[in-house]
Amino acid sequence: MARSRRRREWAKATDDTDIFPAVDDDDEEAELSLMEEDDQPAESERFADLQLRLKRFGRAVVDRLPQLSVAIVAGLALCMSFPPFGWWYLAIAAFAMLAWLLTRESTMLAGGFGYGFLFGLAFYLPLLPWIGSFVGAIPWIALAAMEALFPALFGLGAVAVRRLSGWPFWFAAVWAAVEWLKSTLPFGGFPWGVVGFSQTDGPLLAIAQLGGAPLLSFAVVLVGFSLAALAFEVVKWWRDKDESHKSAPPAVVLPGVCIAAVLLTTALAWPHVRHSGVGAGDDPAITVAAVQGNVPRLGLEFNAQRRAVLDNHVRETAQLADDVRAGRAPQPMVVFWPENSSDIDPLTNPDARDEISIAAADVRAPILVGGVVAAPGYSPDNPVATNSVIVWNPATGPADRHDKKIIQPFGEYLPWRGFFRHLSSYADRAGYFVPGDGNGVVNAAGVPIGVTTCWEVIFDRAARESVLNGAQLLAVPSNNATFTQAMSEQQMAFGRLRAIEHDRYVVVVGTTGISAIIAPDGRELAHTAFFEPAYLDMQVRLKTQLTLATSWGPEIQGLLVALGVGAVIAAILHNGSFVRRLGRRSNDKGAT
Repeated sequence: MARSRRRREWAKATDDTDIFPAVDDDDEEAELSLMEEDDQPAESERFADLQLRLKRFGRAVVDRLPQLSVAIVAGLALCMSFPPFGWWYLAIAAFAMLAWLLTRESTMLAGGFGYGFLFGLAFYLPLLPWIGSFVGAIPWIALAAMEALFPALFGLGAVAVRRLSGWPFWFAAVWAAVEWLKSTLPFGGFPWGVVGFSQTDGPLLAIAQLGGAPLLSFAVVLVGFSLAALAFEVVKWWRDKDESHKSAPPAVVLPGVCIAAVLLTTALAWPHVRHSGVGAGDDPAITVAAVQGNVPRLGLEFNAQRRAVLDNHVRETAQLADDVRAGRAPQPMVVFWPENSSDIDPLTNPDARDEISIAAADVRAPILVGGVVAAPGYSPDNPVATNSVIVWNPATGPADRHDKKIIQPFGEYLPWRGFFRHLSSYADRAGYFVPGDGNGVVNAAGVPIGVTTCWEVIFDRAARESVLNGAQLLAVPSNNATFTQAMSEQQMAFGRLRAIEHDRYVVVVGTTGISAIIAPDGRELAHTAFFEPAYLDMQVRLKTQLTLATSWGPEIQGLLVALGVGAVIAAILHNGSFVRRLGRRSNDKGAT
């Protein structure tokens, strides 16, 4: 009523009664009531619309239940190809099942994205539960969901390229491109779950020496997709067979060639890998020891027991020294301690420095000590540090040093700390580590040793840089105290693949395990149990040869990525409807 009064006053003042005729207050209220009834649907209509939408959604889920089930089963199968299960052949089966989903005529682009996302969730959720053990369920689920976006992108790309001739090859190339992307973005990438790491017990592992984890992943998924293509063609031929007419044979040549090429490549690579793994040749031999001191208990609280962890490693090293003097163990030339074996800065703390010096003198060999070292700019309010491996000589103390270059986001440091602190109480648990520099090599007792500390070993560039800079032996010092045995077994697979990839012996040493000495053919020559104090002491060989993967790994991966991206672009350009729509939009812009 107030509004109608203002309108009459304005009309009177302007003498413009033709525009705003006089309106009775009661008439306006009735008009507004009718307008409200016309503009807003009734509550019952909204409820009926919601019921209809839910019914349609439920019907769509029921109609696609076989496809959804296959996506979930395929994701679980891929997960079980990784340690601790290690059923490598399930990775091939997983991609064969995924091919059935993505090559169906009824699967559109959105469907490919959705099936890929569901596949990714079923894969990553059971693969990464160890993350939830120390940061809670929400970050674990969030990480799994974020990583599932990459298989979803693959599903989208696969549907786009499926009409290209030889689709199994192009599917594998698109997968290679997506794996490169997930290993790069965000925050430096998350290569955990790269398919190649599932094959450390499989017959295709030797391919890693030719092109590293990217080429091995490509080979595995190519075999899976090619086997699916063979099955599809045989089924199609069988269904279309007419007894009165001789049907054409199924189109199996290209997938057959793909499978044969992978098997032939494997057969050619294995003899050299085996030859290197048995220690044949004139490579010099040295004795190394890996000390697993253990921690008082698992969990994040181990950082409050830093002195106890250091004491454990000193004690186990003393046991090794006693066994050497008694003739029960050979004299090591180099001793390896794990990451965070001295969370007390040994460069500034006299007690830690003395303890390590006594241990090195006792065992009469340099020790590679994993220490936390204050970085420039350190203060109580900004406790920045480097995660370092320090060569500790018996006579002179600290010498060469490797500062971890690839540090773990949301663990060793927190991106956007101020923002994430508002989202989770776990944010303040993240460390303040800063990345180091260097060439990834330290010298101990005259031996150039490549160091890839824990998280670094997942990234192709870390071990490769060390070997190209002269490393004749690789070390992977790790801290598994906050994780589970399943995580440690998955990480061991990384070391086994790096051994074959670069034709080097690899020493993996963890605070709680699993520690191992790995031959260049990926075999574990010796290993410890999980969560026990122990040491390994045995002979390894120093190698200098460079493999094809070491020399040309990035170029091989770049070629695979280019093939995948090129296939998607070619598919888009050959999509007539897409080109026509693009042309119409260009014409419309020109007309305006």
